[in-house]
Amino acid sequence: MAEPAAAGRGQPGHAADSGRRPHQLPSGRHGLSRSFVAANQRERILTAVAQAAAEFGYAEMTVEAIIARAGVSRRTFYEHFRNKEDAFFAAYDAAVRQLARHIRRAYLNEPTARERLHAGIGAFLQFLANEPEFARMCIVEVLAAGPRAIARRNEAMRMFAEIIEDNIHELVPSCHRPPLTAETIVGGIHEAVFSRILAGRIDELPGLADDLPVAILMLDIDARELSPGSPSPPGPLAAPTSEPDAERRLPGCLPGAALGPVSWQAGI
Repeated sequence: MAEPAAAGRGQPGHAADSGRRPHQLPSGRHGLSRSFVAANQRERILTAVAQAAAEFGYAEMTVEAIIARAGVSRRTFYEHFRNKEDAFFAAYDAAVRQLARHIRRAYLNEPTARERLHAGIGAFLQFLANEPEFARMCIVEVLAAGPRAIARRNEAMRMFAEIIEDNIHELVPSCHRPPLTAETIVGGIHEAVFSRILAGRIDELPGLADDLPVAILMLDIDARELSPGSPSPPGPLAAPTSEPDAERRLPGCLPGAALGPVSWQAGI
């Protein structure tokens, strides 16, 4: 995440601060406004929360670990946040907002639903790969942070599902359940992401940008054709098709096998 601390770097007349961390503001009289200093401190704390959560896990993360990485005092921490849970929620919300902006910028520049899908998924994966600590916090550690964190994660999942749902009929013309389909697509994508972050293979995420949209676009079978109790189609059974993708097409435009097992504990 961007750090407002950058504007405080390179201030003249603070040679005594040469041992301070690059993101820390100069000590003493520096001419910076109180609002700038507060914003800088808050941003550093949020970044430190992601670092500490990724390193220790939410359960083992402490306020001491956060302030050590942020370069702020305990008093400064409590001026901004009530406790580590409060700071974690703020860091999570900030990361999700930034991720959503990143996806929408990529998504809105494309003319067709397929191109928007590809651009949005690619932006999502690249953002996570570029911000591994925030990725670990948002996808994995949020699940350990209690019911309020899970509620935030579910809200973020719904937000991303709405992006898919807005374009589902153009993507999958035979789809009869857009909300459920969009929810399942998002769950499948997050399962693929979750498993790689958990295994320490976050560098693989950008490489999924082509395969995941292809898997989604394979979905084009009417669910009623395979519903229990549906009459068999007249005539002899069709011979197995030689179409390479046919065996991966799924009923009701739901991407179960095409995207891997869906886990609703997959993150964000």
